[in-house]
Amino acid sequence: MFHYEFMQNAFIAAIFISILCPLVGVFLVLKRYSMMGDTLAHSSFAGVAIGLVTGFNPILCAFIFTSCCAILIEILRNYYKKQADLILVIILTLSVGIGISLSSSGKTNTNINSFLFGSILTVTKQDLFTMLILSIISIITLYKLYNKLIYITFDEEGASINNIHVTKINYIFALLVGATISVSIRVMGILVISSMIALPVATALQYHSGFKKTMILSIIFGFIDIISGLFLSYIMNCAPGGTIALVSVLVLVIVLVVKGKR
Repeated sequence: MFHYEFMQNAFIAAIFISILCPLVGVFLVLKRYSMMGDTLAHSSFAGVAIGLVTGFNPILCAFIFTSCCAILIEILRNYYKKQADLILVIILTLSVGIGISLSSSGKTNTNINSFLFGSILTVTKQDLFTMLILSIISIITLYKLYNKLIYITFDEEGASINNIHVTKINYIFALLVGATISVSIRVMGILVISSMIALPVATALQYHSGFKKTMILSIIFGFIDIISGLFLSYIMNCAPGGTIALVSVLVLVIVLVVKGKR
């Protein structure tokens, strides 16, 4: 099946996603911010709709809009410290409202379903180039901020006392989450991107390893989830987002059962 160009493009995109989503997901899950990933995934819906209506690259528009929402979440987090879930509801409502209004206006020149559910047929060379640039920038940034991010993840107040610019790094990390979600839209689909961010990490955490091992295991499980889901999507002739999500849940259940028996 790899003699089809669309499968080659989808496979390359899947490699980007399987690396980037778990890398960002580890920090989100350990900070107990996994729902932030889900909120920003739905925020990308508005970005895609704006791109389709205006004629700009929908992935870049999704990245810009999602990044703005991520920064807005960080700003509001300083005002609603005890009501973080309320912030996510506000951003989610705003984004979905914009997305539905624009997509139902009839001004979009593309079927938005491929962005909602994912599609292995619509990944173009231009999309791959955009994914490559965003992925490289994100991975380099994560590498540069790795130690500070770990410190902030486990002890934000302690990091602030030790002269680490917590707010600045949180803003940068919010941009990384936006980039990760934008990269994943074409293959995963907006509705299930959060599963690729959280579930491989949840699976890796069952092994109770150190931080680096957990991160490596997350990438391995992410790769297994997305490649298996792509194959199933091709065989079953359905949207890859659903099959990838189902595989990720199945892998987690298998690991839980195996660990439980031990």
